[in-house]
Amino acid sequence: MDRKTLSIVSYITLIGWLVAYFQYKDKPKDPLVSYHLRQSLGIAILSIILSVAITVVVRMVPALWVLTWAQIVILVLWILGILNAANEKMQPVPVVGPMFENKFSFLDK
Repeated sequence: MDRKTLSIVSYITLIGWLVAYFQYKDKPKDPLVSYHLRQSLGIAILSIILSVAITVVVRMVPALWVLTWAQIVILVLWILGILNAANEKMQPVPVVGPMFENKFSFLDK
């Protein structure tokens, strides 16, 4: 797979991230792929944390079921990340993207 495809596939669930990571691991390091692997892993971790937190809150207070709509924000972040990867831009996703730019250093080795 080329660098653009790996960048896009990294956003398609955790399985897509794993496929992109293991394909990328054996190739010379590319800043674009590494960047999007970081962004997509950060969004995936954020998604899991948000999902668990919302589930706990809604189980305790069922009237707050409206909070489940907050997960749509994660979907929007994933779509924006895919668009950035498709356009070969190294641009962080809004709001949370800058947090993940310098994290997950194992992707650079």
